[in-house]
Amino acid sequence: MAITEKKPSTKLTVGAQYICFNTGNPDWVAESFETEVTKLPTVVDIDVADNADSYESYASGDVYESDTIILYKDISVTQLVFPEDILAKMRGDTIDEGVVLSGGIKTRPFFAYGVPVLKKDGSRHMRWFPKCKLIENSDKTATSTESHSDQTDSLNIRAYGFDADQNQDVGCLTSVEGNAGITEDLFFAAPLLSVAAVKAIRPNTTP
Repeated sequence: MAITEKKPSTKLTVGAQYICFNTGNPDWVAESFETEVTKLPTVVDIDVADNADSYESYASGDVYESDTIILYKDISVTQLVFPEDILAKMRGDTIDEGVVLSGGIKTRPFFAYGVPVLKKDGSRHMRWFPKCKLIENSDKTATSTESHSDQTDSLNIRAYGFDADQNQDVGCLTSVEGNAGITEDLFFAAPLLSVAAVKAIRPNTTP
């Protein structure tokens, strides 16, 4: 058996975040998104964590079957700044010409959330999470001082399963030859929900 050595490129930085609201709210509707995708180059750091449930079935004194089900993914984002109007929309607040009514019982809308990770070799790992809701956010402000200190905000976003297989994100590795020509502008032009949708945006590809 042959041994193949791989040396994957290390992460360089997180890129901008992309947000596109689903138009089927309060219910999520596949392939039904607003035409405008908002790009925000404001991310300080991001953490994506699987929320999984594992089980083992025993028979004849041994493990007969084992499996792990990823129920949803939690996305924690720290950012330098975030638009108040988009945050209000994520929270389901009432917005009327710059006046915001917040609190109480609100139905929070679904939105697609996208983010790329840039590697040192120039490749990217780009991901769309098509079915998300805002879980919570922080809003902390401190007084200014003579020493500079960034005042950051945080968002906790939950990504849910969006198809029959309960997939929660669609990723694209540009280090793979077929995807090398897929740029951020192509990938994040609109939420993508399938392998076929990603392959369709490859340059010189005929659907």
